[in-house]
Amino acid sequence: MTDSKSRLIDGASTVAPPLTTYTPRYIDIGINLADPIFRGRYHGKSRHPDDLKGVVGRAVDVGCTKLIVTGSSFKSSRDALKLAREFPGTVFSTAGIHPCSSSIFSASHHKHHDESQSEGEEESEHTPACDPDPSRPMPDGDGVDPARNDKIIADLADFIARARGSSSPELVAFGEFGLDYDRLHYCSKEVQLHSFSAQLALAASLSPQLPLFLHSRAAHEDFVRLLKEAFGPRLERLERGGVVHSFTGTVDEMRELMDLGLYIGVNGCSFKTAENCEVVRKIEMSRLMLETDGPWCEVRPSHEGWKYLVEWEAKAKAKAAVTSAAAAMAEERAGEPEKKKKQQQQQQGKNNQKKEPEVPERYKTVKKEKWEEGAMIKGRNEPCTIERIAKIVAGIKGVSLEEVCEAAWANTVKVFGIES
Repeated sequence: MTDSKSRLIDGASTVAPPLTTYTPRYIDIGINLADPIFRGRYHGKSRHPDDLKGVVGRAVDVGCTKLIVTGSSFKSSRDALKLAREFPGTVFSTAGIHPCSSSIFSASHHKHHDESQSEGEEESEHTPACDPDPSRPMPDGDGVDPARNDKIIADLADFIARARGSSSPELVAFGEFGLDYDRLHYCSKEVQLHSFSAQLALAASLSPQLPLFLHSRAAHEDFVRLLKEAFGPRLERLERGGVVHSFTGTVDEMRELMDLGLYIGVNGCSFKTAENCEVVRKIEMSRLMLETDGPWCEVRPSHEGWKYLVEWEAKAKAKAAVTSAAAAMAEERAGEPEKKKKQQQQQQGKNNQKKEPEVPERYKTVKKEKWEEGAMIKGRNEPCTIERIAKIVAGIKGVSLEEVCEAAWANTVKVFGIES
């Protein structure tokens, strides 16, 4: 007798796979999809056709069905909102002024804030790269232009109000904003502190408030101090919570943020060192969110976290080999020696091929000069790589992929309310 779960072959029982298996689902909380690089433009020049729909398609294909596009300046916030309306139900947006874009508050800034990000950027249409450069910081003492400040904050408030006024609002967070003392070559500490404080005051005044999409790099003490000044010593006046994205701080800093009720976003930059990975290990699952921060912050073989991807792929390969061997044995017992012989020949052919990489690419990857439809671009991090972030977190924490995905999904939906 047989049932739906097993069958008999020459007296041997073989167990069929379960009727349902877990399908991962992801929300990328931080993807700079408005960057022209996703339209084929690099440093102001077109290098290949616009392949943004392919980028979004690959994300959805791996289970990343929700993308929150980061607004880091007036221009990128507008562009992010346009993308959210172009891909309704899949893409959402944020609005704010990144610390690296905050020189617009400075008295010496010569461009209109609605068109520019940072005075010092070589290509203002691109989002700031994630690599620090402490060699040429902008000095303090330049000051903030009061009239400019009033206009910036009024325009930001107006932009947020209009974006939230649509029948199906796509704007889901205030930010990206915060402090970054590793990148003072974009904006001085003095002006960053003013920008963060002014935006916090605006965020606190909104009714209802928006969740906060926060940035903190090498500035923890000032970062927490200003948050408490705006929302209370326990952030008790922060109605919707917030996430500190792309976290690379210490264990103690992370714990203080969690104690304040904030969430922690991790991406490839969160796995660079053994110390980074130890921080990830200690993030509470109830405070975890996942992101790629593309086109930057990809996971690289030089990162400490890469070994967890290697381990993941090795286990998957071993599991597939066991499954294949069991199937071959069952077929042989069922009287299919010719099929087994064919499989052996196929395996021999595979053995003679070039050795597979330790971590295979899901999609073909090419240089931008050799672009082809359906391929990823080397060095351009995409939201589809979020599955690597989840696998590394699972490996570091010693839990299943399902636990990581479901915790991050629930946390993100709770804060940003974007499941429907």
